[in-house]
Amino acid sequence: MDLKIKFLGAAKNVTGSCYLVEANGTKLIIDCGMYQERKFKSRNWDPFPTSPGSIDAVLLTHAHLDHCGRLPKLVKEGFSGKIHTGPATANIAKIVLLDSARIQVEDVKYKKKRHKREGRKGPHPLVPLYTVEDAEKCLPMFVSHEYDKTTDLGNGITVVFKDAGHILGSSMIEIQVTSGSETRTIIFSGDIGRPNTPILRDPTRFEHADYVICESTYGNRMHGKTDDIPVALARIVNETCRVGGNIVIPSFAIERTQELVYRLSGLLAEKKIPRLTAYIDSPMAIKVTEVFRQHLDLFDSDAQKLIESGKHPCDFAGLTMSRSTDESKAIKEAKGTSIIIAGSGMCNGGRIKHHLKANIEREESTILFIGYQARGTLGRIILEGKKEKIRIHGQHFEVRARIEKINGFSAHADREELTDWLASIKKPRHLFVTHGEEEAATDFAEHIQKKTGWSVSVPSYLDEAELE
Repeated sequence: MDLKIKFLGAAKNVTGSCYLVEANGTKLIIDCGMYQERKFKSRNWDPFPTSPGSIDAVLLTHAHLDHCGRLPKLVKEGFSGKIHTGPATANIAKIVLLDSARIQVEDVKYKKKRHKREGRKGPHPLVPLYTVEDAEKCLPMFVSHEYDKTTDLGNGITVVFKDAGHILGSSMIEIQVTSGSETRTIIFSGDIGRPNTPILRDPTRFEHADYVICESTYGNRMHGKTDDIPVALARIVNETCRVGGNIVIPSFAIERTQELVYRLSGLLAEKKIPRLTAYIDSPMAIKVTEVFRQHLDLFDSDAQKLIESGKHPCDFAGLTMSRSTDESKAIKEAKGTSIIIAGSGMCNGGRIKHHLKANIEREESTILFIGYQARGTLGRIILEGKKEKIRIHGQHFEVRARIEKINGFSAHADREELTDWLASIKKPRHLFVTHGEEEAATDFAEHIQKKTGWSVSVPSYLDEAELE
């Protein structure tokens, strides 16, 4: 059987998810994500390790930028096949890619002006990875598939998308390759969600796989209990409100923002926090919230019951959507305490940087992190508190605001939940541990090997494995 996999991203790091599967003469790319860690960002501009024109199809697990963010570059450099994914993922990915293109173009424009003002000349011209026009060219290439339906890609290859419970529409991908009388099953976990997460269904479980490619973002860590989230969130809001500051929350536009709104709505209904003006200052998050309204069939039973009662899990009185730049700028003029939810989630770009500039030096304000902060990102630097000053838009600011983190919000399964997910699979031929910082991935691989006796490895960037 002609079957092999090459690790083109998310190998001993968390972003840039991308894998090449070659089977029966067909080339498949699973995910094509953007690198967000500072030390790996240059890979975004590197030529693809395999010719984009030789790739037959792309399979996309979900619409986070670190899984879909390089698709326009792939198309720009010659890919002309189909991008297979679920309906909600297709809708959200189109929003994400256009937003990513706009941010890149704007960031380059801003940097050019700043560099000119500072008299700086870089060794390379400042250019975006791709433009809005490039992003638009890949949108017609999306093909949607419902969960649990088998799709025949030809040459003895079939694909099934399964609910990953990570974000709306997220998938695990089951690929079956048949050659003669032999069949091999490969499962790509994508990002695995947590059981009992609000709004979403629990992650799908599998009984059989020959090969498993499993994420390990939190492979060496445990989250707080989800039951603790409302208590911590209420404490932070109330304490900040008492001293007259703002609660600034860097949030991922997809899922995290919607879950946060769901939690705030619950606290307001129970009168555990005062009625405050809350802003979603992210055009992308606003658009994604609208996609949530179009896919109510993907919600879990609790969210369905809430909808039947006449309420929506992604809304509450006092929630303001800031769509325009002027509306975003006006937030700084608001009196009293506000809750400001803005992207990007790791503080690498977007409107959150402007709100950090306005609040990071205010002792009465709180910067609240509710999502994973990859190594080298501005969010990680602030969270770790190792630097007294941080750099935003070419300026230095002292960190005087209170820094808080609520771990239970994570949309990624933790060590115990990942272990439990793998436990339902009968011993595979091999487990590849990916999508985790090297220490997390290595620790998790060793943990699973000792616990199960499975054959386990942690591939490095551009490693290739023959699948027997």
